[in-house]
Amino acid sequence: MADKQWLQDGKWAGRVAFITGAVTGIGLGVAQAFADAGMRLALSYRNEDDKARTAEWFAEKGYEQPLFAKLDVTDRERFAEVAQQVVDHFGEVHVLVNNAGVSVFGPTDEASYDDYDWIMGVNFGGVVNGLVSFLPKIKASEGRRHVVNVASMAAFLPGPQAGIYTASKFAVRGLTESLRYNLAPHGIGCSLCCPALTRTNAWASATKRPDSFKDSGFAPTREGELEQFGTAFEEGMDPYEVGTKILAGMTEQKGLILTHPEHGPDFEEMHEKIMAALPDEEAPAGRLKIEQLRRDAMKAAEEGLVVQLDDLT
Repeated sequence: MADKQWLQDGKWAGRVAFITGAVTGIGLGVAQAFADAGMRLALSYRNEDDKARTAEWFAEKGYEQPLFAKLDVTDRERFAEVAQQVVDHFGEVHVLVNNAGVSVFGPTDEASYDDYDWIMGVNFGGVVNGLVSFLPKIKASEGRRHVVNVASMAAFLPGPQAGIYTASKFAVRGLTESLRYNLAPHGIGCSLCCPALTRTNAWASATKRPDSFKDSGFAPTREGELEQFGTAFEEGMDPYEVGTKILAGMTEQKGLILTHPEHGPDFEEMHEKIMAALPDEEAPAGRLKIEQLRRDAMKAAEEGLVVQLDDLT
């Protein structure tokens, strides 16, 4: 378990956070860690029973009840309504955690348009909708502010059954790593979080497929297949621990928050493959200059300067 000293340091006390997919799994773990740090919360949910259990946890702790907002993260109109509702209720909003997602797998060569539209629509489109709805309101607020986009280790590590899921997480990774440079001049932190195996029911996402995306190219799962797959999640990290690591990463202003230590061999192999793929030849001076300008611009942006296109040539 991560050192929880910073839970009591008061740096986030009183800050208002909105978390999507926040009444189960990692979202709930984040909400609980934030509540322990004294933050005020607005939480999106889909299931009334999960909402009730979450409200009961807050009541048992003696914490302020969150503002609960029923939300399908693909619904842009509703997302905008929720963002305004949060500001109307709390006065400001300081932290956005885009967490909601679906874990759906199948061979990519058999995928249908509905498979792509559903998985990308939730996992990437939901993040986009959160940013468009909440960033203007976070920019208008004051003090310590932060955006966390929760992706997955799939943002780095592809798999044979996870093509669309992996694509959605790669997209969140690329978006977040670029967004960090845009938010720095506004004094807003930005983190990409890539959890690995966590003790959640994410494996059951395929059973919650909307009728509007019913035409899947994936073969129906065999009886008991999903449940067997779900047993792997029992070995996962406690969602609350993921939440505390996200909060610690925010406090330390980390651009990348990796919660699980077991992927060192994967990253070492990835680094070796990338370096081996580089051509063993000299680059011309003009290209070297342009790439150095890019590196300098990235450092300047991270330090809070606004980078224009002119800075890149």
